[in-house]
Amino acid sequence: MVTLIGLLASSGLRSGEVVSFDRSDVDLTNGVLLVRKRKFRKDRLVPVHTTTQAALRHYVRERDAAFPQPKDQAFFLSSRGNRLSATGLKNGFAEVRKFAGLDDGKPLRPHDLRHRFAVTRLSLWHQQRANVQALLPLLATYLGHASYSDTAYYLTGSVDLLAMARRSAPSSMEASMSEHLLLAPLLGPTFAGA
Repeated sequence: MVTLIGLLASSGLRSGEVVSFDRSDVDLTNGVLLVRKRKFRKDRLVPVHTTTQAALRHYVRERDAAFPQPKDQAFFLSSRGNRLSATGLKNGFAEVRKFAGLDDGKPLRPHDLRHRFAVTRLSLWHQQRANVQALLPLLATYLGHASYSDTAYYLTGSVDLLAMARRSAPSSMEASMSEHLLLAPLLGPTFAGA
């Protein structure tokens, strides 16, 4: 479960995508995951960091030692040796969350890791003074969104993120106008005139 949660946190994948991986979808030589026709019925390739590759390789060694003759071609297996279900992931995640002491207040869900991935990526781009507007379509593609306006859902402003956006705005603009202009593309056409 630790490897699966780490993959969710480090890749921004949907939990349904992760439990649907077959062994052939995970290319650990090239560090690429094949997400097959999930949301929007499109395949996409998702590159992963070398540390994620190493964690996945470690999981494969342990999985194959525990289940040398798997019941199916699933990459992530349950304790019975068959494909981990969405319910199995939800229950396992709840156990890990409880063990880690993260059950105070609103419970953390697997999907929250996807949100955190997107917000962290945006924060890093702001810190690097990158052209965030130009990079948003790349993030949308990576996350498997049809357009980058769909990515806006994940990019709710945190205090740190809003402060970074404000600092990156031209100093000649008023602060409130700067924040409005920077956030409007993220919020979509509904809020553009607000």
